[in-house]
Amino acid sequence: MATKKPVQPKPAAPQPSTPDDGGSVVLERLTQRTKPPQMHQVLMLNDDYTPMEFVVVVIQEFFSKDRETATQIMLKIHLDGRAVCGIYTKDVAATKVDQVLEAAKRAGHPLQCVSEPVE
Repeated sequence: MATKKPVQPKPAAPQPSTPDDGGSVVLERLTQRTKPPQMHQVLMLNDDYTPMEFVVVVIQEFFSKDRETATQIMLKIHLDGRAVCGIYTKDVAATKVDQVLEAAKRAGHPLQCVSEPVE
């Protein structure tokens, strides 16, 4: 067993300041840019059982669309099988998907909603 006390490092002595002799080098600061977050699109998928009116209400409630826009999105879902309801960051898109799926489950509808990265 060690019986010696641990040795504390000595603080570094401050460097004396010297006048600028013209030989100093100045480094330029490079600004670092962060990439914007990967965006994800929230898609609603068509099924044969969920009422169109329910889809319109869900789009209005969770994607903040007016009634006309929500109706146009619902018709695109109905005709094309899927439509983009909004584009968000990954976490927000996942939250929107969960909200839509939970609302559909509470209402007893099989409405499906997914998110995928925007290319």
